[in-house]
This record gives sequence, structure tokens and C-alpha cells, in this order.
Amino acid sequence: MWRRKTISLLLLLMVFGASGCYIKQVRHLAADVALIKVGESSQEDVLIFLGDPDEQVEQENGVVKWLYRETDMTLMEKTPLIGDSIGSPENILVVVTFTGGVVVDTLYQASDEDDMDWADDFSWQQKKN
Repeated sequence: MWRRKTISLLLLLMVFGASGCYIKQVRHLAADVALIKVGESSQEDVLIFLGDPDEQVEQENGVVKWLYRETDMTLMEKTPLIGDSIGSPENILVVVTFTGGVVVDTLYQASDEDDMDWADDFSWQQKKN
């Protein structure tokens, strides 16, 4: 009898554990921005592909920019205590520009904190203050 309860409890925990993985919507900006077609995609299309923007900027002449930001960390970078010394997370920025509700431009930019440390890579180069 206790064995049946134990198995039932384990199965129940597995079901709840697996269902918890799907609570948060995951964006993959690098892949999803490729679905946007300049001159064809509408604001509704972008909402479907990328979701709600992190920021909206309205400019002159009816130009609207939607900004999407994402930080991508490897499993090792997420490791407590040692993750900070292993590497730096990649920061992704996507800017979608609309005119009249239609996409006129997209910008994809990925960088990490180490990108600006190139001067430390060349010991022969002198830094100017």
C-alpha cells in the first residue's frame, strides 16, 4: 500500500515539476527577428513574433520604435559564486522601426561586457589617457 502511495506521489511531483517549466514565455530575439519582413510586417505581426516591447519611443512624422532587450547567459555563467568569473552575459538589443504601422527597419545588436576590453589583449599597445 505504501509503495503505491509513494509511486503516486512521485508521479504527481513529476507532473507538477514539468508543468512549472512552461509558465514563463521565452523569447529568442536572434531567431524571431528574422521572421520580420521590412515593408510587409505590421505591428500586429511583430507582437506575434516578439511579444510586447520592453520600451516604445514615438518620434516625429509618425515614426515609432519598439525596443526589445534580452540578456543571454550560459549555464556556467548562471552558476552561483563562480558564474561571474567564468564569462559575461550577452546583451541583445532589437529595435523595430514603424511608419504607418508597417516595419521600415530592424536593428539587431549583440554584445557583452568583454567586447570593450580589447585594449587589454594587446600588451604591446600603449593606452592613451
